[in-house]
Amino acid sequence: MPKAGIIYNDVKPVACRIAEELENKLAAYGWEVHLATGIGGILGYSKPDRPMCHTPVTQLAPPGFDQDMAFAIVLGGDGTVLSASRQVAPLGIPLLTVNTGHMGFLTEAYLNQLPQAIDSLMAGKYELEERAMLSVQVWRSDALVWEALCLNEMVLHREPLTSMCHFEIEIGKHAPVDIAADGVIISTPTGSTAYSLSAGGPVIAPGVPVLQLVPICPHSLASRALVFADSEPVTIYSANPNPLVMVVDGNAGCSVLPDDRVQMVRSPYSACFIRLRPNEFFHVLREKLGWGLPHVAKPTSVELP
Repeated sequence: MPKAGIIYNDVKPVACRIAEELENKLAAYGWEVHLATGIGGILGYSKPDRPMCHTPVTQLAPPGFDQDMAFAIVLGGDGTVLSASRQVAPLGIPLLTVNTGHMGFLTEAYLNQLPQAIDSLMAGKYELEERAMLSVQVWRSDALVWEALCLNEMVLHREPLTSMCHFEIEIGKHAPVDIAADGVIISTPTGSTAYSLSAGGPVIAPGVPVLQLVPICPHSLASRALVFADSEPVTIYSANPNPLVMVVDGNAGCSVLPDDRVQMVRSPYSACFIRLRPNEFFHVLREKLGWGLPHVAKPTSVELP
């Protein structure tokens, strides 16, 4: 019996209802179906006054999800997609993402398109697209104290944002660089349309094998976004007397002490997405962010009253 999964946002009633309907529909097709919420991919926040705690990235899969699963359907917004990708990326399970949220930049279909999407899925009429992920680790001396998979970005900043931070950053074998800013972002191409875009970073097409470093409100005209090969590891040292806060994909974080180091490298695991049509990135930019819309012609003359 083929196996499928459903990961949904249990905070949204519509996602809960659709998950139950989908379970019944897939079961009628003869599929073994496993349901899970996206909560398992939200890693939570640690605090300086309590021991570090993290779940290894290979142990986030929900019960019943394994490498024999043909696909999983995600019902939610971008946050649920990010969470689901961390849960199943080590298993290589393809995700069909259905938007029940607002922006839905990472989603493939809307709810009103779900019946046609399921028909295409059952008929095998789809393509697979892999998106690079980051492995983010916090080391304290020689001990790994926290780790996470990252699809969008890692952000390291002071909390609250009341004064300048100083960072020493090593990229591959290049000379270390010093950056004074409110914080720094290390982003994947997928994340280039998220926080790093708001911080002034460039948009990068998903298939380009690069990462980018974006300072947040840098205290220098020379500190600007830097794009570099994703084959190069990144290490960040805090040059601050107080702890910093690290946030991964907007919903998982860790306190970083002055002597800690944050290490990032392209993960051996990728997020795998089901595409029901050829993925036209410029179309997505135009539809979701208004990029490249034609200018409205101005009138050639104005009649005065």
